[in-house]
Amino acid sequence: MTTIDTSERFGTLPDDATLSATVVALEEHGFSVEVVDDFDAARRAALARIPHGSSVMTNTSVTLQETGIEDAVNADGPYESARNKMMALDFQTQAQEMKVIAGQAEYALGSVHAVTRDGTLAIASFSGSQLATYAWGAANVIFVVGAQKLVPTLEVAHERIRLHSLKLEDIRAQAAYGQHSSIGKILEIHQELPGRIHIILIRQVVGF
Repeated sequence: MTTIDTSERFGTLPDDATLSATVVALEEHGFSVEVVDDFDAARRAALARIPHGSSVMTNTSVTLQETGIEDAVNADGPYESARNKMMALDFQTQAQEMKVIAGQAEYALGSVHAVTRDGTLAIASFSGSQLATYAWGAANVIFVVGAQKLVPTLEVAHERIRLHSLKLEDIRAQAAYGQHSSIGKILEIHQELPGRIHIILIRQVVGF
């Protein structure tokens, strides 16, 4: 039986030609894109797009944590943190109010699990809590994405989610929540109206 090293297959940065071709494809599908070299540049690029005082939802994301974007938004910054407002409520009695707050922020921040060469985004979720805001709810979406997530096709994107991202997320979920993760829902974004979704691609490995 052959063991596939998914870290090498799905955790390797692409060459410049692949990165450039993917950027062109994304732009043709209505996404705006910028490429940055490191975590600090990614954080500055993301925050520069958000007017002070805006309602911002930081969805659960290792990428947002590692780049410092999550803390910059939620730790008494110049923004209205939808996450802080949501987490102040009681899930048992105020779950619907929490969904409204999370799903209708002016800006939704997060990441994706794969970006295909022809310009499609794939995002997997256990509960689907962040998917509605990405698909429609938020007025603006900013995805911060490590370039290792670029894949040739949608089929390979699903392989990356199942064989690589889920394995790492399962470890994180057990440590954070004491339970295993699973793929409950997958959102594919093939096309968007220009101006709504901005993608910051980092020339470094970050996130799952």
